[in-house]
This record gives sequence, structure tokens and C-alpha cells, in this order.
Amino acid sequence: METTPVIIQAPASKSMSHRTLIAAALAAGQSRLTSVLKSEDLERTGDILSRMGAKLEYLGPGEIQVTGMAGRPEGGQTEPLDLFVAESGTTCRLLTAIAAAGKGKFRIHGRGQMHNRPIGALAQSLAKLGSTFTYEENQGCPPFILETNGMAGGNVDVDLAESSQYLSGVLLAAPMAADTLIVNVAGDKVVSWPYVALTLQVLEDFGIAFLVETRDGSGNWNRTDWREIKEVKPGSIRFVVSPGAYKAQDRRVEGDWSNASYFAAAGAIGPRPVIIEGLRRDSLQGDRVILDILQQMGADVQWQGDSVTIGPGELKGVDVDMGACPDIVPTVAVAASLAQGETLIRNVAHLRIKECDRLSAVATELGRVGVQVDVLEDGLRVHPSSLPQEPKDEPIPHLTYGDHRIAMCMAILALAGETMVPDKPDCVGKSFPGFWDEWGKVVAGE
Repeated sequence: METTPVIIQAPASKSMSHRTLIAAALAAGQSRLTSVLKSEDLERTGDILSRMGAKLEYLGPGEIQVTGMAGRPEGGQTEPLDLFVAESGTTCRLLTAIAAAGKGKFRIHGRGQMHNRPIGALAQSLAKLGSTFTYEENQGCPPFILETNGMAGGNVDVDLAESSQYLSGVLLAAPMAADTLIVNVAGDKVVSWPYVALTLQVLEDFGIAFLVETRDGSGNWNRTDWREIKEVKPGSIRFVVSPGAYKAQDRRVEGDWSNASYFAAAGAIGPRPVIIEGLRRDSLQGDRVILDILQQMGADVQWQGDSVTIGPGELKGVDVDMGACPDIVPTVAVAASLAQGETLIRNVAHLRIKECDRLSAVATELGRVGVQVDVLEDGLRVHPSSLPQEPKDEPIPHLTYGDHRIAMCMAILALAGETMVPDKPDCVGKSFPGFWDEWGKVVAGE
């Protein structure tokens, strides 16, 4: 077996790029940001922050000098300020909360599936803090007009059953509130908790003071180190944020574990190990668990500095709760199709409201190569499949549903002899414009 590894540079973190850019744009003074992801989603966030009052100067690849707005975003007085989010759910949710802390009218709209993606739970929380929402099409979804005279303080509940981004948005906006804001986690369950930790990290990096309190068995609230929180239950945690000002910072954005997952899976499947450079071993990104999952399946994982090598192994099926790392579900599902034994992926019902219904999409597209995937109420059951070890003569067309993660995960099957041809290959530009160039190195063994 060929053992010469393929070396890949991890792209910048999309989640951290959004949050770091927002914090810099809200600060007073200039921040120089490096290794910022260049993608369609980040373009939307940057454009909206510029419209709100920040100044962004693009100095080179991944390098942005940000002159912050040093205050609240200003909307329109007679006509709403136009905020186009395209298909970026992160942009939509985080900046809806930021707009709610501003003054004036804002019209938030997108395209495609965005107008079917819910935001009603976040809007209800923001309405209690002083904003009003007027929906133009579907109730609880973009497009809508937001009117606000600033964000009040006090107590507010945020339901995280659909998305942790609702809480991240409120936390990023909280320093601009008129008084201390106590944010309680509510709802039936909490999904994607590690993304909230990324938000707290950025708040701390940019000088925002906050307290995290958890409720003990007697009902008392106790101050807790947020870095020690691994699991969250509704009603058991709250955040206390006093009015404050973001402080300008020079920051380098870390590598992205979500987009590195495709290359990690490639190393696990073989035939060559893959070295991924530029990742933080101690990262707070939830998708870092891709290494743990692949190791559990049988892959070989070795660290050296900020580089990790993933080597092939005899993969076996696993039973895994992926509620905290939904973005890597498609990656794990494809890897699982090449393992021995069934894989059960649980606690990811919220994947139905992403760029597409990712549960159905993964099952349908893997079905094109003969893999049986059962769509469950809250996840997937992937049955093992015997795919050919030699490339087929005919490539197999498949649908991406305009979803970057479906396009990238299906590419992994090339290492199992299936050449998949996506209908919309350019959709990867949403989070990883250079994906196909990097993926070509894996396929070619360079």
C-alpha cells in the first residue's frame, strides 16, 4: 500500500471568522485580522457590517483591517437598511441580533432555502428586548423588517432547540444593551453547544466581561468557568452580560475543523495518510471530535505540533451522539458507509433545517452508490456497503441541493472507487472556495 502522505493546509475557521469580524466591527479603533476565511458567507457578513457603519479594508488574502463602528448599528429611519444574507444562516442569525441592538429599521433577506429557515425563536427573544418583526412571506422566517430603538436589559430566555446561533447572536449583542442582560438557556434541548463556547472566547478576546452561572441541585446559581462546561441542559445555565465596549484587537483566525473533516476522513479511508496543518489541538470547535470519531472507528491519528496525521485502518461502525457537532454528520455518514457494521448517528434532528434537509440528502445521495441509509426521527442509521476498490468507468452524477457540505462529503467516495459528479460544484464557495483544488491533491496522491 502507498504510504506517502498527502499534506493539506486547513482553511480558516468559518465560525471564528464570522465572530471575530463582528467583534472587530463593533469595537472602537482599528483591528487587523489575519487568516480570515474568504467565502461567500463571510462576504455577506462583511458587507452587512460595512452597511451598519464599520469600515473594512481588504489588505491581502485573508487579511482585513477593520475600523469599528464604536457603537450601535444605525438602520434606516424612513426606509429600512437593506441587509442581504444570501444563504448564510450564520450571517442571518448573528447579525439579526446585532441589528436588534441598533437603532432604526433593517430589512433582512436572502435567497433560496434561506426564506424557509426558521428564526422565529430568536425573534421572540429579541422582541422581549424591544424589537419588532414584520414578516414579508413565511411567519418566523426571512425576509422580515426589524425595527428597534435599542436593546433593553433585564432577563430573556433563548431557546436553543433549533440552533445555538440564537444564543451566540444575543451574547454578541448583549454588551450594547441599555442595562445588564441576563440570558437564560430555555427550550427542550440544546444543540451545537461548542459553537457558543467559540462566541464566549471571542467576547473574552475583545474585552467583554461576562459571567456564566449554573444551577445546582438546590436551585442556587453558582459562578462557573465556561471552559469547563461540556454539557448543557435548558434551565441550568445563564449568562450575565453588563453594558460594555468591544476593544480593538489584532487577531489571527484558527484553522477550521469542519472543513478539515473531509480530509481527515480521506486519511482514515486510505490508501494514503493525510497530514492536515494549521489546526489547534486545544481548539474549542466542536467539530474537533471528528478525530475522536474516526479513531473510534479504527483510524490511526497522530499529532506533531499543529499538524495531525490521519492514517487508514479497518473501520468499524459506531454509535455516536452528534448533537454538538452537526456539520460533520455528512462526513461521518460517508466514512461509515465504508466501515464494517452499522453506524447510528443520533440527536441531529436539527439538520433538517440547514441549507437543505441534510438527513434526507445524505441518505438519497449515498443511495446512488448502493448504500442503505435509514432516516430516523433524530438521525441516521448507515448500513455498510461493499464499494469497488477499482475506479468505475462511468462517473455518477449526484445532487448537492446547493449545499456545500453535501458536495464536499460525497467527494470522499472517490477514494472508494466511485467518481461522484456534483450538479453544483461551485456551491462549496459558501465556506471553502478552494476545496476542489485541495481535494485534487488527495485524489492525485500529491
